[in-house]
Amino acid sequence: MVASDDGFPVAFGGEVAGGHLRLTDFVGTLTTSMNNLDVRAGRGVGGRVVASGKPIGVVDYTSDRSITHDYDGPVQAEGLSAVLAVPVRVGGTCRAVLYGAIRQRVPVGDRAKDKLVGASRRLAGELAVRDEVDRRVAMAETITATRGVDVSDTASLEELRSVHSELCAIAGSTQDPGLQHRMYAVAKRLADLRSGTTQPPVNAALSRRETDVLAQIALGCTNADTAARLSLAPETVKAYLRSAMRKLGAHTRHEAVVRARSAWLLP
Repeated sequence: MVASDDGFPVAFGGEVAGGHLRLTDFVGTLTTSMNNLDVRAGRGVGGRVVASGKPIGVVDYTSDRSITHDYDGPVQAEGLSAVLAVPVRVGGTCRAVLYGAIRQRVPVGDRAKDKLVGASRRLAGELAVRDEVDRRVAMAETITATRGVDVSDTASLEELRSVHSELCAIAGSTQDPGLQHRMYAVAKRLADLRSGTTQPPVNAALSRRETDVLAQIALGCTNADTAARLSLAPETVKAYLRSAMRKLGAHTRHEAVVRARSAWLLP
């Protein structure tokens, strides 16, 4: 957490879109004066961060001459003085801004600065993952929306399998239930593409994790690779693989993949 007694009593921030920053998330505030405040690029502390892509800090917000004072009303209503804002950069673009603030005119300490910068880096990583998820889901949804794709064609089939496995890997490692559900739903639609309208009876009912593991094995991943991609321990991967092989009546990992595909559990 950025907001704490030994760091910043107040923390807030928001995402950047169209060159504007919208403040939407707050911890430690006493009023709603800054809720949904629209900060323009180059204006105030946050606007300068959006424009420059660099951290900006002031000790006395109200009297500081290095910033414009478009937002003095909301800031003064909250009683803030020392303010530090840092960019959340993804791929060279400022995607969000995080603020830490103190109600006294005191310099921000190094420990508090490091905490805020660390939080911005973690958020940048999460946004990068979300971007990749959106790209993969969009690709998968394009494939499933155009059923004209010839899944008997080797190149098309391998692309379908690759997208399916990547979705399972990302879904298996994310902590966002809504995002995970969305990815698994699209992955299932990809697996269903090969089945047409009539599916043969499926004797094996694999768990979601067993399917995740087999999807990575199908890509040629080792147990160690699979563990890293799914954020699991190697021994856990082995346990899921053994369970899937037992359910499928397979004696090797590759036979398990073949049997899972013949049952349309994998594309």
